[in-house]
Amino acid sequence: MTVLITGATGLIGQEIVKQCHKEGIDVHYLTTSKNKLTKEKNYKGFYWNPNTNEIDKNCFEGVSGIINMVGASISKRWTEDYKKIILESRTKTAQLLQDTIRAFNYKIDYVVSASAVGVYPTSLTNYYEEDNTQISPTFLGDVVQAWEAVVDGFEEVGARVAKIRIGLVLAEDGGALPQIVKPIKYGVGAAFGSGKQWQSWIHIQDLAKIFVFAFQNKSEGVFNGVAPNPVSNEELTKTAAKILKRPLILPNIPKFIMKLVLGEMHILLFESQRVSSQKIEDKGFDFTYPNLKPALENLLK
Repeated sequence: MTVLITGATGLIGQEIVKQCHKEGIDVHYLTTSKNKLTKEKNYKGFYWNPNTNEIDKNCFEGVSGIINMVGASISKRWTEDYKKIILESRTKTAQLLQDTIRAFNYKIDYVVSASAVGVYPTSLTNYYEEDNTQISPTFLGDVVQAWEAVVDGFEEVGARVAKIRIGLVLAEDGGALPQIVKPIKYGVGAAFGSGKQWQSWIHIQDLAKIFVFAFQNKSEGVFNGVAPNPVSNEELTKTAAKILKRPLILPNIPKFIMKLVLGEMHILLFESQRVSSQKIEDKGFDFTYPNLKPALENLLK
């Protein structure tokens, strides 16, 4: 079995490649960097440039499914120009894949695509399941709505589709966690705002396993890619500090300060989404790290 992965050289993509190889799944991957092209037996790279609609169509040879992870980081300041990059890196790429499949009549049975819990409106009380129809009135809400709409287009080329709404990904060498723990290590860590905002987190290994699980089981529809036990921002901060054996002596950081520092992107720290993982669990998925403390101990020790 061979899968085509977009975003395979990114933080989550690399972990998905590892999980695929563990399961005996060969990987074709698309990259915009010619120096990242390799031709190993079970890991073959192909060049594309979505900005110019260029793609090596050989990437589809022998492929029955796609894991779609491509997308510019949301953790850079949201200028108007960068907002466009965030959106188009998710929508134009999916459209290029669909157009190529259609033009050369490739048979793709299944697509599992990344999405994000940022689609859910901020709330301290709601518990979001996948059938929620409310959309966050933020830039992130707009991005996810457009992203999922274009991903649904894979159904028009004959594929079954799953979308994984990813929460706060905890990883040792990238993503949010190193940024969260850096001030804690220097003794200046603190929760943000009230600290009561929900953080629906997931260990990177579990997230990668969800994508491969969905691919192998041909699961369809929307699934939340989060651990079963969300925590507050304050609990996340305190748990990390305890594991690192560092004190938390500063007051919580006010929202207006982070808005001055980060601009519109500050909502990443203050939005609150408590999100359910029950649907993927009902499909038979078992989390290795359902609780925060063991997940952080694995990543921080």
